Amino acid sequence: MMEPQALDKLDKAILRHLQLNGRETYDLVGERVGLSASAVLRRVKRLEEAGVIHSYVALVKPEAVGLGLSAYLNVRLEKHTESHKRNPMDLFRASVQTWPEVVECAAVTGEMDYLLRVVVRDMAHYSSFIMDTLLKHPSVEDCKTSFVLDQVKDTTAVPL
Repeated sequence: MMEPQALDKLDKAILRHLQLNGRETYDLVGERVGLSASAVLRRVKRLEEAGVIHSYVALVKPEAVGLGLSAYLNVRLEKHTESHKRNPMDLFRASVQTWPEVVECAAVTGEMDYLLRVVVRDMAHYSSFIMDTLLKHPSVEDCKTSFVLDQVKDTTAVPL
């Protein structure tokens, strides 16, 4: 696990602004937090090197590119037995990386093992993914789906 970084109030202010708009200029961020553009740049470089800022991305609205159906899937894997050459969790984790429909995967506590967030075109695409991919995976024992009816909050920003 990554060691948390000591962030002062200026680091946090810079991060809040960049989380809202990663393309904002250092001049503008500096104006808003009370620093010069060069001081903001130095702080951002330090935050990048420390792994606090790990990437910059363009966030795409799924509906705008024809992906109108979102769902959360709870997945239970078969239990590990001595006859397996590889752990079912390792097999599953490797496979999830290759499934474009899965945009998020987390190992969770409780009766299920993983929670997947899936984005697909429509119910036919969802059905195909479930029947032809997920349930055919040798490690998957069961899954339960909850479809997203309305996105109440959608943010990538962490609270600082």
